[in-house]
Amino acid sequence: MRTDTIAAIATAMASSGIGIVRISGKEAVSITDKIFCKKGGKTLAECESHTIHYGHIHDGEEVIDEVMVLLMRGPKSYTKEDTIEIDCHGGVYVMKRILETVIKYGARPAEPGEFTKRAFLNGRIDLSQAESVIDVINAKNDFALKSSMRQLSGSVSGVVKEIRGEILHEIAFIESALDDPEHISLDGYPEKLQSIVEDIEKKVEKLLSTSDNGRILKEGISTVIVGKPNAGKSSLLNTLVGEERAIVTNIAGTTRDVLEEQINLNGIVLNIIDTAGIRETDDVVEKIGVDKAKKYLNDADLIIYVVDSSTKLDENDYEIMELLADRQAIILLNKSDLDALTTEDDVRAYVDKVQGVSKNDCRILSVSAKNQTGMEELTETIREMFFTGDITFNDEVYITNIRHKTALQEALSSLHLVVQSIEGGMPEDFYSIDLMNAYEELGSIVGEAVEDDLVNEIFSKFCMGK
Repeated sequence: MRTDTIAAIATAMASSGIGIVRISGKEAVSITDKIFCKKGGKTLAECESHTIHYGHIHDGEEVIDEVMVLLMRGPKSYTKEDTIEIDCHGGVYVMKRILETVIKYGARPAEPGEFTKRAFLNGRIDLSQAESVIDVINAKNDFALKSSMRQLSGSVSGVVKEIRGEILHEIAFIESALDDPEHISLDGYPEKLQSIVEDIEKKVEKLLSTSDNGRILKEGISTVIVGKPNAGKSSLLNTLVGEERAIVTNIAGTTRDVLEEQINLNGIVLNIIDTAGIRETDDVVEKIGVDKAKKYLNDADLIIYVVDSSTKLDENDYEIMELLADRQAIILLNKSDLDALTTEDDVRAYVDKVQGVSKNDCRILSVSAKNQTGMEELTETIREMFFTGDITFNDEVYITNIRHKTALQEALSSLHLVVQSIEGGMPEDFYSIDLMNAYEELGSIVGEAVEDDLVNEIFSKFCMGK
């Protein structure tokens, strides 16, 4: 592991009230003492840890900026190394000048995520906690932030380490019994182990069951708006976004391609795709748009089907409803401000004909995108569909990282093999092999027994200065 001293600008490269230059490593204090004139005469090397000092950063005789310097000695710092943070004025040029000066006097530029990487390598946090740092930075809503903060505090790693401890206990027992069969008997042990492994499987399955909601928490709900031309899809998008993002006309087929937007509805993030109106058409360009709409519909978490309630249903509507089979869908009877020619009963009669579309999976609401009515009910319906119970998630652990999900799936497969070996009467060393595989897969979540290339890839995704 590299132990040299690193430095980076830790705040955004834009003009602001304050900027921070962060330094970490065994020479962080001595380097800063070379460029920091502290009021009071004492050097930072003579000061106590976790103190703040006023003075000026200079390069030789040139004064660069008036600053506050935070001194944090390892191991009680973010990286567990001596750490300095220089709080300067938030101009881009002044931050760069200070960083250049710090590098000139002995530090090197930090790589993306290197401060957090050092925190991981020095044992302050495990890998799952390190990954949650970037999730905190990228959180798009209150629920994602709370989930990421819980992971940062060790919620995922705590559960994983507990499961690994149970597995390791059984591995140690099997290995000890195989090495010393005269004193440690395995009589009746396979039946006992099967019960233990099945209990562990349930714990892993419970974690995996949260991964879909965890993905939605982190990334938002993939939402596709579909309907016939001129049903009000683009008007609905504009209403949800709060600005004129889509062109709205009375001409059917105005939307030819998909339009993507991300919105936050009272804490629920929707990744919305407005699609071309679905209908039979001879227009080559429009047909491409219709085909795209059907493709996006198949990949969506949520389908919002907009029906023009001021017109009668036709075969195009029936075709769209068939696409809703086995999907989470909300049907909006739009243009409720006009005289209705299509009612909820009319739509329900069509829906009931479609195999795989149930009343529980398909909600029907009346809205007016033009008058912006029914939007609160739409938000609450989405909340009920995707977030069972209290949307604050209480203290439940959620898996939001695809890498963690994959490792859990692999661990579960290995646990299944243990049960199969027991039921098949295989020798005990077979149990140990698959238990060890499960143990190592779970270990990859918290950063034990992971390759350097994986660690480097994870931290390369971090922003500079973190």
